[in-house]
This record gives sequence, structure tokens and C-alpha cells, in this order.
Amino acid sequence: MAAVNPYLIFNGNCEEAFLFYKSVFGGEFPYIGKFSDMPSDENSPKLSEADANKVMHVCLPIGDTVLMGSDSNDASGDVVFGSNVSISINAESTEEADRIFNGLSAGGNPFMPMNKTFWGAYFGMFVDKFGIHWMVNFDENPAK
Repeated sequence: MAAVNPYLIFNGNCEEAFLFYKSVFGGEFPYIGKFSDMPSDENSPKLSEADANKVMHVCLPIGDTVLMGSDSNDASGDVVFGSNVSISINAESTEEADRIFNGLSAGGNPFMPMNKTFWGAYFGMFVDKFGIHWMVNFDENPAK
């Protein structure tokens, strides 16, 4: 069965927020990456220095849940609070990821179709027909 986790988007203070959450809940970040860690290609806009230093992805395990987050950037624009929370689904296979993505995005806005990513996952994002933001992920090469 797929795992469900909250995903929070910030206006440049994601690292500060997650350090605060870590001080309350304890634990360690299994991963924290900056936008500067992304590989660049000819189709990617050049990152400003400010965006390069922002958090691209961070995760903090809290019990059986993983709190995840990132900062917005110039390409995505400022966060509109109220739409800065997504539900992240970690599927157990590409087939399950496709089934969940296709089912929940029906009638909504699938703005990032399921596709392989540079971080080794099969990933997509959409807003469902009720205005809820979702991310679907299958880790093809999960970290050990």
C-alpha cells in the first residue's frame, strides 16, 4: 500500500522551518538538497544565486510519517498560503503510481505528468478537481 506524507512549500525559509521542526520532534534529515544540486540542461532556466541556495527537497521522519518540504523559486513564483501544502503519495510500483495519478487527477490539472526524474524516481504532480495539491512518487532506486 502506498504511504501518504504531508509536503510543505515555503517562500525561502524552508531550511529554517525544518530546523525548527527537527528541534521539536528530534531525528535527522535523511536528505536535504538545494536547487543548486539539480543537474542543469539546455531546457532549464538558469537559477539565480538566491534560488540556487534554496531548499529543493528535505525530509524529516516523524514516527511512521515523513514530513517533506521545499522552497518555491522564481520559476514557480511565491507561495500562496493555503495552497502551499500537498499530499505526497509514495507508491510501491510504477503501475500503482500511474493508477493513483490517473485516478486522482481525473477532472483536475495534471501539470507535471508522471516521468522519470534525475533523482531516480518516477514522479508527477497535479491539482485534483477539488483544488487539492498532490505529488505521486515511486522510488525506483530507494536509498538503503
